[in-house]
This record gives sequence, C-alpha cells and structure tokens, in this order.
Amino acid sequence: MIIEREQYVNELLSKRWNGKVKIITGIRRCGKSFLLSTLYKDYLKAEGVPEDCFVEIALDKKAHVKYRNPNELYDYIVNRTPDALKRYYVFIDEIQLSFKVKNEDVDERLVPEEDQDMLYTTFYDILNDLMGRSNLDVYVTGSNSKMLSKDIVTNFRDRGSEIKVYPLSFKEYYPISGMERADALEEYMTYGGMPLAVLEKDEAEKRKYLKGLHKRVYIKDIVERYKLKDDEVLDALIDALSSAVGSLTNPHNLANAAGSLMKRSTSDHTIKNYLDYLEDAYLFASAKRYDVKGKRYFENTLKYYSMDTGLRNAKLNFRQQEKSHLMENMIFIELLRRGYSVDVGVVEVTIVKDGKKQQSQYEIDFIVNTGREKVYIQSALNVDTEAKRNQETFSMKNSGDFFRKIVILDGNTKAWTDEDGIIYIGVIPFLLEENPLNFSS
Repeated sequence: MIIEREQYVNELLSKRWNGKVKIITGIRRCGKSFLLSTLYKDYLKAEGVPEDCFVEIALDKKAHVKYRNPNELYDYIVNRTPDALKRYYVFIDEIQLSFKVKNEDVDERLVPEEDQDMLYTTFYDILNDLMGRSNLDVYVTGSNSKMLSKDIVTNFRDRGSEIKVYPLSFKEYYPISGMERADALEEYMTYGGMPLAVLEKDEAEKRKYLKGLHKRVYIKDIVERYKLKDDEVLDALIDALSSAVGSLTNPHNLANAAGSLMKRSTSDHTIKNYLDYLEDAYLFASAKRYDVKGKRYFENTLKYYSMDTGLRNAKLNFRQQEKSHLMENMIFIELLRRGYSVDVGVVEVTIVKDGKKQQSQYEIDFIVNTGREKVYIQSALNVDTEAKRNQETFSMKNSGDFFRKIVILDGNTKAWTDEDGIIYIGVIPFLLEENPLNFSS
C-alpha cells in the first residue's frame, strides 16, 4: 500500500525551480526518502519528466559511500548532467553523512586561525555551486537539524528552502486505517504514525519494529555522531523524557530522573548536551514557558514532547499510556506539523485567601502563534461538570486579553461555544480539519 502524502508533495511542487536547494528534514524512518524518490518523482514523471532527467544518490547505501566525499559527489552530479539545455532534478538522500575534505591547494600557514574552516570543502560548498547551474533543481534529505535547518541561512547564503516532514498525521492515517474514527484514534495514539509501523498489520511485529528503532537507529546514530562512550545515559534520558511528556522539567530534574533509572549519577551539563542531541535528531521537541501578562520567557524550564506517540510508548514497553498525556503530545506535534510556533503559557493571578493576597500561576497548555494572532489551547479529556469546565478554562479567562480560546476534548464532539466565547471541539475533528484553529460554532 502506498500512503499518499499530499501536503508534502504540494509543498515540494510549490518550491521547484525556485533557485534554492530544497532541504527535506525530519526524524529517520518518517518517510523522507520515499516522499522524494517515489511520491514526488512519480508526480514529476506523470507530468512528462523523463527518467534520464533524474540524478539520485543515497549516501546511506553501500554503493554510494564514496560520494560522501563532497568532491566525488560534485563530480558525479556534473558528469550526470552534461546537457546545459536540459533540466535535471538532483535528489541526494541523507546528506548529513557527507564529510568535509581538506583543500590541499591552499597553504594552511596563510590562513588565520579564525578562518580555519575555510580550508575544507563541505557539502554546503558543493550545493551552493550546483545551485548556480540554471539547469539543476536540487533536493536533499537529512535527519539532523543541527547540521541542516539551523545552518540554512549561514551556509546556504539564503539559498535554501526547508521542508519539515513528520510521521503520519491522524489525517493521513485515518483513511488507510479501515477503522471507525474512535478506534482509529486509539490505535494511532498507541502505535503512532511511523509509516512502516502503520503498514505492519501484525501487532507483535509492530511493537517489535518500534522498539527496535530506538536501539538500532536513533540511539546508535547519536552515539556514533557525537562519539559517546556509551549509550546508558542517553537511554535513561529518553526513558525519563518519555515518562514525563507534557510535564515541566529542566536539565537538573532530568539528571536526577535519569540517574535514578541508571542507579548512578550524571551531570546537568551532560543532560543538557544530550537534550540538544535528541532534539537535533527530531526524537523530541520542546516548548518554552511564556508569561502571558509579563510577556517574557522563563529560563531553563521547558516541556518536552515525543515526535511520535508510538515511539514514546514503545520506549516504555507500552506500560504508561495515560490518555491525557498522549492526547496533549499528539496535539502539540500536530500544531508543529501545521507550521505554527507553540509555547506553554503561564498566567499569574492574584487570589485573596484568608484576607491575604497571594500570587498563583496557572497554565495554558499551548499558546499558538499563527503569524497574525495568538490562539490559546487547552487539552482536556472532558468538561462534564461545571466545576471541571471552570478548572480547565480558568487560566484562559484570566489571560487579560481577547485572543481566541479553544478547549480540545477527547472524542468526536462538534464545535460549540460557551457564554464566554470559548470554543470546545473534539480531538478527532480538530485533527481532521483542514484549518483546525478556525473553528466557530
């Protein structure tokens, strides 16, 4: 079965021949290579692009190992695209595996210490050169954000367009699930949206595949990339983060949690570095804490969410599956998938208790920046009683502004609005809607 990923194909089509290198990033095994070499390529071929106009190199394949040398890669592409009047599509898979090569033609003694990096040729250099050729449209995939997305502006000199690919959304998953909406949501929250896990019908094999991804792919990649002595601390940190999705934390608390799991101590500094590695590998995404009234960010305290609930559940051997945490995780990743910037909100409220004023902090699960406005979102399994509804909406009501406010509930509830103008919507229609922040009752 082929899973169509229309959103990403359309995004690639909108950027073709724009004079920039298209950089497709995302967690390993989320379908980046299939998107480029099958879905996108098939679309182009259906438009009439002939096979000999495609140049494809997969740097993680044994047959292409020599092209990890950027000079070899450059020569190969130039030799495969000899006709200046012909338009070629160049696809390079797992570009982060390319290494830098020292330029032997430059006298190192003449180069200042601060410019030593210029002694080396990197894939950035050869891609910038290739983009100068008007008959080439270049696409690369990569699984490391630090090497790619964070350096796009500086290294591609504003000649890069990033396309972030995520595991399957519920909207992509539901049509191929063959289940009713509620059953599909339960399955999706349990096993997530990694394409090969979705396509696997045997439940035991599905679990085995998801568990294996951590050890054989993600942890192995990080250990090799950053030359770690062992994977014990990293493994314990992933367990700690997976257990605490949606909870406020910091490197010190995580160091204690990981240390407890390992039965030995580790430093805050080590944990901070490992958190960066996990985010760079797209295994987790973080949300900063924002003071709504003070209009400032809190330092050091963040929330971490797993890129995929199935991966999170597999790491914990499918033991801790609290629906409230999984739903919050799912909503956060969906908001990122839609391209929004998302923070965790904090509202300080003065309460009089026993005749004394005291400051208390209340949380808004998500502050979503749409570009034009902010939208406040609260994730709640239900608001079955008035007391529960007041509890879930108290922070938003006390925000001191008039931004739109949405409470996402478990299930398939249609949108409705209360007397305070707060919108309530079930998580299923929220995830399936084309524009999930534009609900009205």
